[in-house]
Amino acid sequence: MGMTDPLSLDEWQPDRNLAMELVRATEAAAMRSTPWIGRGDKNAADGAAVDAMRRFLATVNMNGTVVIGEGEKDDAPWLYNGERVGNGLGADCDVAVDPIDGTRLTAEGRPGALSVIAVADRGSMYDPSAVFYMDKLVAGPEGVGVVDIRKPIGENIRALAKVKGVDVSDIRVAVLDRPRHDQLISDIREAGAGTRLIMDGDVAGGVNAARWDSGIDLCVGIGGTPEGIITACAVKALGGVIQGRLWSQDAEERERALAAGHDFDRVLEANDLVSSDNCYFVATGITDADFVSGVERRGPFVRAESIVMRSHSGTIRHIISDMDPNRWD
Repeated sequence: MGMTDPLSLDEWQPDRNLAMELVRATEAAAMRSTPWIGRGDKNAADGAAVDAMRRFLATVNMNGTVVIGEGEKDDAPWLYNGERVGNGLGADCDVAVDPIDGTRLTAEGRPGALSVIAVADRGSMYDPSAVFYMDKLVAGPEGVGVVDIRKPIGENIRALAKVKGVDVSDIRVAVLDRPRHDQLISDIREAGAGTRLIMDGDVAGGVNAARWDSGIDLCVGIGGTPEGIITACAVKALGGVIQGRLWSQDAEERERALAAGHDFDRVLEANDLVSSDNCYFVATGITDADFVSGVERRGPFVRAESIVMRSHSGTIRHIISDMDPNRWD
């Protein structure tokens, strides 16, 4: 076995540490939001998660700038776009946060709520300039070079089924359950595929579509632009495909976006959404999701389950933490 260059190990060590440090921030947000599960107050749940995530991010060895945050979308005073996070001692980073992806899921006690952070090299995350929605398509590695957001959904379904070696009837497509998707849902079913309608949790739907071991083959439809950028960090680690086109809610938003130089016809690929090949995706379950369990009490401990992905190495780690709530920090 050849000797490993010690300098190479030293060079990558801070990045490895960063990935593990970020878990503490998503764990904190998930744990602090759990008292609000099922209590019908999504703003209280989100406020608790934001406060906890921000407090723990302040201890992380990085010089981060929030580029996808809470403030502009949710009128929140913390974790806003442009806020500096981290202790300032580490690498310069773009940071995307979603303390709760699925606030309504949390408030109603439904499965699929996550606490999420994505981090990449400074200046590498796409700036949507307050265009809050994007038409997206996400698939796993089999979909690379096969599916295309510009094609009709039926054509994409048939192409994906062929490359996967399955019947079209075996394909499952995740779509947010919204009136704007009524025709899309009808077209998916008309093509012979099944749907997995998502109440909320845009990030989880995309990540599941990119994973090889989920029951989802494709995720399509109009969802959050910030969530699309966060999902792209996971997709790059998973080797899948993500495409998006900006979608305006009204004429005023469209005019602002055009004035900022955005092109609504442009198809944004993974490298457009996150140009860095050294990015991280970290998620902790709040309520049970397909790939992580929600926070639960186990005797004197509270258990949190997280997933950490790094695009540079393609590493995916599952982390289970049992913590004493009386001593946890």
